[in-house]
Amino acid sequence: MLKKIEHIGIAVKDLAVSNLLFEKLLGVAAYKSEAVESEGVLTSFFKTESNKIELLSAIHPESVIAKFIDKKGEGIHHIAFEVDDMKSEIERLKIEGFVVLDEIPKKGADNKWVVFLHPKSTNGVLIELCQEIK
Repeated sequence: MLKKIEHIGIAVKDLAVSNLLFEKLLGVAAYKSEAVESEGVLTSFFKTESNKIELLSAIHPESVIAKFIDKKGEGIHHIAFEVDDMKSEIERLKIEGFVVLDEIPKKGADNKWVVFLHPKSTNGVLIELCQEIK
């Protein structure tokens, strides 16, 4: 079962510029920045109380984020939900008719296993499932 919104992912052209913007907006500095080479992205995470924002910028022009920005511009890229049991949640969602993009979880940013649901099966919203790596 989906537990809660874990974070909202925002695609940005320039991570350094966007980090400054979000520091001003949220009143806190990013608590973590890291590259996810397998996805071709650089990330920064901000947290205020129970809310978390992930900024994503492209490492190279062929990355998913670069293609997203070229097509749609900067903005909300995905909504991530926390799950306790990734494998059973993938199976449950497939049975319910959702299209799972990668059935085998990948290592994502912020010490999480991640899987995405195709936006065509979720009213145009890219949904990420994430589970803490233990």
